Amino acid sequence: MDRFRMIFQYFQSNSESVMNGICGLLALASVKLYTSFDFSCPCLPRYNMAYGLGIMFIPPIILFLCGLILNRQSLVMLEEWRRPAGRRKKDLAVIRYMCSSIMQRAMVAPVVWIIVTLLDGKCLICAFSGSVDPEKFVGFANVSTVQVQQLLAKVPCRDDELMRNNTSRKAVSRYLRCWSQALGWSILLILIMAAFLARWLRPCFNQATLLQARHWTNYIDIEQKIFEETCCEHSRLFAHKCILHFFESMRQEIKLHSFGLPREGEEAEGEEDLLRGITGQDQVNKLLKTWYYEKPPLDVS
Repeated sequence: MDRFRMIFQYFQSNSESVMNGICGLLALASVKLYTSFDFSCPCLPRYNMAYGLGIMFIPPIILFLCGLILNRQSLVMLEEWRRPAGRRKKDLAVIRYMCSSIMQRAMVAPVVWIIVTLLDGKCLICAFSGSVDPEKFVGFANVSTVQVQQLLAKVPCRDDELMRNNTSRKAVSRYLRCWSQALGWSILLILIMAAFLARWLRPCFNQATLLQARHWTNYIDIEQKIFEETCCEHSRLFAHKCILHFFESMRQEIKLHSFGLPREGEEAEGEEDLLRGITGQDQVNKLLKTWYYEKPPLDVS
């Protein structure tokens, strides 16, 4: 249990590791969804392309949005971008770094889906079976144009009566699958080469700027977490004091039977340290408004 607790605390405190884990899970989920998905092309000239391209690109958009929603830094970046400057200036390099990091993680699952669909080939065969040149295939030589379009649209449906005895169906299917797989492997190769170049060319750029952007990105994330924790603690003590004032006549009974409060001096000292003399809703609202509009500079001297 101690080992699992340490692992949980590590992931809880390290947002980058959490986001990497979520991206990996989304990528695995995209592969699992595609393998369990029952792909059935409509085999109609007007609907094949819409269905094939829809299956290829609509789920990646959904996965991309899920990656943005699940990434905590998306909200942190938007808040940092939209907040008033106040007494703390904005650093555009930090916002660019956060945006780049968010986009890279959110694109993992959609890219995996597109590559898997291209390597499988069913979507591209369904979408573009009606767009191939029938003159390249022998079985469509002595057929009218309308019949050719109907036959080509039924290429993905191997059980259709019109295509069972058609010798060109397999040829068209193999032709499109080859193009699909070639496109899938090409995209994968381009992405690997881009990652390789980005990895090896990084030392050629200014590392100090990158370290600064990464440091202040982590700082903004941690500052937001600590602010939320402090607000929760402050709210708890403020609500505690409000309830005690409301039940002032029952204070002694509450101490003995319900809350188990500390001694009078310890309680007052501990609460006053955090409440800082705040005794009303207007003061709390003013404090939160001041934090938002006039964030203090990063100076602890």
